[in-house]
Amino acid sequence: MYEQEMNSYRFGTGQEPTDEMLKQVMKEAAQEARESSKRASETHFEQMRSNIAKNKAMWAERINNIING
Repeated sequence: MYEQEMNSYRFGTGQEPTDEMLKQVMKEAAQEARESSKRASETHFEQMRSNIAKNKAMWAERINNIING
């Protein structure tokens, strides 16, 4: 399928998409979903690591204050 043909098709035109068009749309949607999920996971784990580092620093300070008065 030509890229120009794919880019010109709109689902609301009353024209039925070909199987090839639907396959391409689903392929692109699946790829975007994978990329979005990966970005969300990376962001989530980055935030978790940041929170862990902050909590470790806070508890280290509290423990130091207890030990050193």
